[in-house]
Amino acid sequence: MTMTAPLPHTETVARALDGATWVSPHEPEIAPAGKRPAYLLRTSFTWQPVDAPVTLAATAHGIYEAFVNGVRVGDEELAPGFTEYRAQLEVSRHDITSLMRPGTNTVAFLLSDGWYRGRHGFERRADGWGDRTALLAAVTQQGADAPLAATGPAWESRPSHVVRADLMDGQAVDMRQLDPAWFLGGGEGFAPVAPVARGDAGTARLVPPSAPPVRRIEELAPTAVTRPRAGTVVLDLGQNINGWMRLTDLGPAGTRLVLTHGETLDADGVVTTEHLRAFQFSTGTLLDAGQVDEVISAGRAGDVFEPRHTTHGFRYVQIDGVPAILDLSGARGIVVHCDLARTGEFACSDPQLDRLHEVVRWSMRGNVCAVPTDCPQRERSGFTGDWQVFVATGALLADVELFSRRWLRDLAADQWDDGRVPTVVPNPAGPQPSGIAFEDMSAGSAGWGDAAALVPWELWRAYGDAEALAEHLPTAVRWVRYAAASAAGGRHPDRVASRPEPQAHETFLWDTGFHFGEWLEPGVPPHPDPTVDHGIVATAFLHRSAHLTAVMAAFVGDDDAAAECRRIADGALAAWRAEYLCTDGTLTEETQAHYVRALAFGLVPEDLRAATAARLAELVAQADWHLGTGFLATGLLLQALADHGQVHAAFRLLTSTGHPSWLGMLDAGATTMWEWWDGVDADGRARGSLNHYSKGAVASFLHTHVAGLRLPDEPAPGQEGYRRVVVQPIPGPTLTSASSVLETRQGRIAVAWTIEDGTFRLEVDLPDGVEAQVLRPDGAFSEVRGGAHTFACAAGR
Repeated sequence: MTMTAPLPHTETVARALDGATWVSPHEPEIAPAGKRPAYLLRTSFTWQPVDAPVTLAATAHGIYEAFVNGVRVGDEELAPGFTEYRAQLEVSRHDITSLMRPGTNTVAFLLSDGWYRGRHGFERRADGWGDRTALLAAVTQQGADAPLAATGPAWESRPSHVVRADLMDGQAVDMRQLDPAWFLGGGEGFAPVAPVARGDAGTARLVPPSAPPVRRIEELAPTAVTRPRAGTVVLDLGQNINGWMRLTDLGPAGTRLVLTHGETLDADGVVTTEHLRAFQFSTGTLLDAGQVDEVISAGRAGDVFEPRHTTHGFRYVQIDGVPAILDLSGARGIVVHCDLARTGEFACSDPQLDRLHEVVRWSMRGNVCAVPTDCPQRERSGFTGDWQVFVATGALLADVELFSRRWLRDLAADQWDDGRVPTVVPNPAGPQPSGIAFEDMSAGSAGWGDAAALVPWELWRAYGDAEALAEHLPTAVRWVRYAAASAAGGRHPDRVASRPEPQAHETFLWDTGFHFGEWLEPGVPPHPDPTVDHGIVATAFLHRSAHLTAVMAAFVGDDDAAAECRRIADGALAAWRAEYLCTDGTLTEETQAHYVRALAFGLVPEDLRAATAARLAELVAQADWHLGTGFLATGLLLQALADHGQVHAAFRLLTSTGHPSWLGMLDAGATTMWEWWDGVDADGRARGSLNHYSKGAVASFLHTHVAGLRLPDEPAPGQEGYRRVVVQPIPGPTLTSASSVLETRQGRIAVAWTIEDGTFRLEVDLPDGVEAQVLRPDGAFSEVRGGAHTFACAAGR
């Protein structure tokens, strides 16, 4: 069964839950975080067949699985997902008519901590939104005056056979404690449920599903099985994923299997998770990596272990306690993430670039589990900077519009009164300081908080929904105002010391406050320090966000906001040029990343751009054709070079190997993108996450420049959402073919080129009504509209 069509509006959600009240499990003592069980909540009711559908509606503080008469309902996982629970909580409905039977029926739920009160984020604190889980559900029949069943004081609960369930730490199951009668109205050990405090019981935040849910997407059989020591088996899936393992043979009764999930092996061939231990800033200690599941067998034929109340980021699983007779041939890795439609395909004559594209896609798949996360293992948080960097690339790989819009609503709900945006969204503290020094200090960092403006902009370019633009514009405007006020509100102490009297442009120079900066540039140790002057980064982003917010405001007819943001953008541009741009096109602070932003954000006057791009190419050459960028600029680097006359440098960088480079990651065995460029060293030692997709934003260059299918940088009204495209392939020096196929709101767009016998041949296929400006490598261009078109010219390199 799959979820029924989304509820049309919030009032319908309330009607679907009519008569239901929030209830919590009977939990006289709350276990420590990471060791709490999943609880079973249930009720029984009578039903006689009527020719009308029966529907189950449900939501929770925590995550739940629903069962009717012992049969699991639906195919959603980790329901109801991860949101800013105070502002929006999704209610799913399922048609359960086929599961009903005449007479007594039982509806039951397994409820665990999930994101609501489980350990969460880079500090892995628990109870982020509350210290009690809760359930709200109702069974209704069309046309009936009252629900057949609804959560309330008559429901009962007990701890389940899931004796430990935490998204970060893992899940433990004792199959000996499982009584199938629990799901059919029988069994012992139940107690009345507990009521929920009135303050947590409001319905205004209950909303219909607004984006594809999390589902089990794919199964992977291990590609290798090793036995590094007695009783231990290591399974290699051959691919780093987000999800869990399914075991179909659990061994004789009492067998205890411990599954440790990780991304790499140590020298002895066993799983190591040392590189995934998170640093807790508030205590200065390293935390356990977690990702450990356990199962104790009941010895029953047909029992299956599949831990649906946790997820892990892993390629390898180490199973300890394996008896000699255990059959692991049925073990499978279950890939779990939001069920986003795959929309973009890329192929070319270089297998390494094809592989790079798929590695990026796998990395994205590992980080679209309910919200856009930074990594699926160590932190699993909705870091704003990561999705800001990647969303345009994501839109080339999958349909991310509704997924992103749901997250942007959380961002709006968590935005502080002064307009700053927290580093992670959803944020346990909500729209206010948390009291945790590092979290509060990092809120509002340039490049991270700019997600408030840059994500809506990229969604507008890719999908062209004016209603969405209007919805998210206020959040963008508030962010720009915050950033502008921060720029005007102070001067960096070093600048005060060197220039006691401020110059006029400094009103828009954002050189104070904490910023992550470029973050994880090669050879630059990360050092979160609020005293560092990141003005060259922050002022660039102030201009970029203010400029694009002005454009968005003009699109929706908010002339006042457009004028305000245009003034800020102009001021930030003048400030950046005055402080950081020299008359010869070089910069006062020379790094690859600063030059990339200078070109990509339009910070350099047109007459100096060639010189600026040439200097960027020199820096790349001086680095032996390796990257020197970190989180914020890597995805823009190749475009900045290619769009400003440095095509050769762009392709040499794209295809370079060694450290640091994209293909160097692949040569070292990466199946997803790494957080650090040298995530695995020559001796096989790992550091940081091996599934951080931000550096995978390079995949956009494969579509937009190698294949040549791109959107206008700033679409005019009527051009957005692929109503108008630019087709401009830039054949690499060693490539003989490339293609990009993209499913858009206008239909399927396909671009493919080949070089054969000295002739460059280009095929362009457009949906009806779509316009394209086609630029061939020989400099000729054409305007075409709809249908299939063919172009040819001499291949010259």
